Amino acid sequence: MASEMYFLIHSGIFRILPRPTRKRHPVRTSPIPSDLQPPAARATVREVGLRDGLQSIATVVPTAHKIEWINAAYAAGQREIEVGSFVPARLLPQLADTAEVLAHAQTLPGLVASVLVPNLRGAERALDLDADLMIVPLSASHAHSLANLRKTPDEVVAEVARIRALRDASGSRTLIEGGVGTAFGCTLQGEVAESEVLRLMVALLDAGADRVSLADTVGFADPASVARLFEKARALVGDRLACAHFHDTRGMGLANVYAAWQAGITRFDACLAGIGGCPHAPGASGNVTTEDLVFMLERMGVATGIDVTALLALRQRVAGWLSGETLHGTLWQAGLPQNAAPAALRLAATA
Repeated sequence: MASEMYFLIHSGIFRILPRPTRKRHPVRTSPIPSDLQPPAARATVREVGLRDGLQSIATVVPTAHKIEWINAAYAAGQREIEVGSFVPARLLPQLADTAEVLAHAQTLPGLVASVLVPNLRGAERALDLDADLMIVPLSASHAHSLANLRKTPDEVVAEVARIRALRDASGSRTLIEGGVGTAFGCTLQGEVAESEVLRLMVALLDAGADRVSLADTVGFADPASVARLFEKARALVGDRLACAHFHDTRGMGLANVYAAWQAGITRFDACLAGIGGCPHAPGASGNVTTEDLVFMLERMGVATGIDVTALLALRQRVAGWLSGETLHGTLWQAGLPQNAAPAALRLAATA
């Protein structure tokens, strides 16, 4: 039968021989036991919309809505949320209820609730209320630092030393993160030297910060400059460089996230609906959009633990509270593709 035989031509003679049986090889499995194999790639997306987002818009969102936001974000899988900032209410009435919002966030098991503290007085409140993390902003741009904090960058470093002394004396376990802003340039000053960014980053750690982050406050960064700066920074301080914060002002936010991811960063700040900016940095609009970032990471096979469909539903609810405000992002416009199962979930299903 032709399907079971093949022809051999030898010395002008046709011979019909049986088709040889193919040897079946066993499916190869990893020689490393499953409990010793490296974990799947993971990243943390820290929601900063309740602080960085709301501080930059005119609408004052009621406390009850902020609590709804936190509950929905938590239900969607987010486990790190910056809930507000301890600044005078006359300066930022949008964040006047931070203490109440923080108190609610602390009722949710496993949620890391952080607050921004611009000075020692704000740190005192964060410690009194037992925040999990306080972020102390420092601008590498001298001009922006004076406009935003009324201190030079080195004066902020000295303030961090006082905050650390206060934290240690209180016996608190609240972590201190030094956030180095305008790390890629500034609309007030222009260029900010990489050497100055790195010097201040190390100085914050020397002063007592537990960890640091780098922020592109005005959206000047590009993937090449991100890769260069984060590689240098990680060479200096390793995993104590704990987070990257990008704005999508010029459309390069997600590309910059990817460059930082390639450099070893696994925690990223983002704002639902891409709101946010800095009141003292002209043109600093639009943080990286949380739902777009989560979608990108999951499609890359990077697990975030966050349900992007639930984020899109939350975005729609928040949009109703922010009627008239400019919102950003692309996923909500295009929608999820038909093959929307994230790569991270597909890999888990076949493991």
